[in-house]
Amino acid sequence: MSHAVVIVLSLVVLGTAVATFAGRWGIPAPSLLVLAGIGVALVPGAPAVHVAPDVIASVVLPPLLYASAEEISARELRRVWVPVLVLALGLVLATAAVVASLAWALTGLSAAMAFVLGAVLASTDPVAVTALGRRLRLPGRIQVLVQSESLFNDATSLVLFKVAVAGAAAGSVGVLGGMGKFFVLAGGGLAVGAGLAAAVAFLRSSITDPVLETVIALVTPYTAYLLAESIQVSGVTAVVVAGVVAGSVGHRITDARTRLHVHSVYAVLVFALESVVFSLIGLQLPALVRDLGSADRWWPVQAAVLAAALIGIRMLWVWPTTALARPTRGYPTWPLTRVVTWAGTRGVMPLAAALSIPLAADDGASLPGRPLVLVLTTAVVAATLTVQGLSLAGVVRTSGLAVAPERAAAKEEAARAAMDRAVVEYLDELAVAGPANSSAVLRLRARYAERLDPETDASLLEDLATLRRDVLSVQGAELRKLFAEERISDGSRRRLQAELDRREAGLDA
Repeated sequence: MSHAVVIVLSLVVLGTAVATFAGRWGIPAPSLLVLAGIGVALVPGAPAVHVAPDVIASVVLPPLLYASAEEISARELRRVWVPVLVLALGLVLATAAVVASLAWALTGLSAAMAFVLGAVLASTDPVAVTALGRRLRLPGRIQVLVQSESLFNDATSLVLFKVAVAGAAAGSVGVLGGMGKFFVLAGGGLAVGAGLAAAVAFLRSSITDPVLETVIALVTPYTAYLLAESIQVSGVTAVVVAGVVAGSVGHRITDARTRLHVHSVYAVLVFALESVVFSLIGLQLPALVRDLGSADRWWPVQAAVLAAALIGIRMLWVWPTTALARPTRGYPTWPLTRVVTWAGTRGVMPLAAALSIPLAADDGASLPGRPLVLVLTTAVVAATLTVQGLSLAGVVRTSGLAVAPERAAAKEEAARAAMDRAVVEYLDELAVAGPANSSAVLRLRARYAERLDPETDASLLEDLATLRRDVLSVQGAELRKLFAEERISDGSRRRLQAELDRREAGLDA
């Protein structure tokens, strides 16, 4: 246990260092973490890291999937559901078939194990797609399309994987049984996620304590996953649906303090888990390669062919889908195809699935080809995260689809002005009604009216905000001096510091 704790803490420290340099160099942190993991694993004497698949599936994935799903706009999702469905179902099936055929032809894998590999690599990864997509300035509809596809196609690939593993272990694959299992897994997961999200929304609407709400928000993805898995339906789908619902209603059932608290805690948790999981992808590859036999020495070439095939089949499928679907028809076809294709990276989900392949068949014999499947999966995941991840920003930039920062800033400024006008109108009505202190109303109205006045110097407002922060710093220094001189108690210091913190947090209001 202590060894595992040391490894996790070391990976978080590595992730912090990598994120610092990645931000400074303009490189996506997930790609750099994978490369750093490979580099650490190649150091002579570095211990081999073996991860139990249950740890990734039940501990790491739920909060990452939930956080990714919360970022999706439910409004945009309703608009792009047709292309999402085509990609999440049709593309996954086509990819699995192509990869399985290539693996069977190029490697020594049996048809059943080639099908397992095809199912593992069939879907894009929501954790990787979301982590890479945060740095991009894509139109909201395209961003939702890519993220939603990666979240919902896991239900399809999960069923394919379970059917494939059952066939590899028992020697038979039931197509009709697999189709029925898909509807049970996906439909059951959807029902569990939606039901739990409704219950959690009702509970959170009656709570005003930010700490309790944060605990509920942290427990929700684990509850959704474990509850769904306990009744043999898709835990991944349950977490995703719960996250989408929570993200669409959260701003209506919580106050500002709670939202700030929950977002701060989740930001730390997501950063720590992503640091661990992307580093592990790199750490796993050298150790898995050492377990291969001499007959599998061509695995780098095989992995490269499979990675290229994933990009090719995705491009061929995305092109007509985005060109014909109404929500994406208005965008230039080829630039949109390039962006959606290149954004479809593999990541944590394929790795977790590959690690869960059983060691032995139903008859007790060792399952042939398992080490090669693990190596090829990890190599393809590492390749897509690094090659596609490092070049994705350039693909978006040259596509002409990226939203100009000036345009986004102008829209946000217009929204701020609309909110300020609403405040002024409310205060005018309040002044006429007369229940409030007229001096307080006039002072507050003058503040918002100044922000709306086109003749107001924007630099003046920025200087005022800076000066207020400086004033708060002076007050904080004086507070520390009073405490050091024992003129106030520790309890008073904490209360006054919390008051200053609230004032500073509200400076942008």
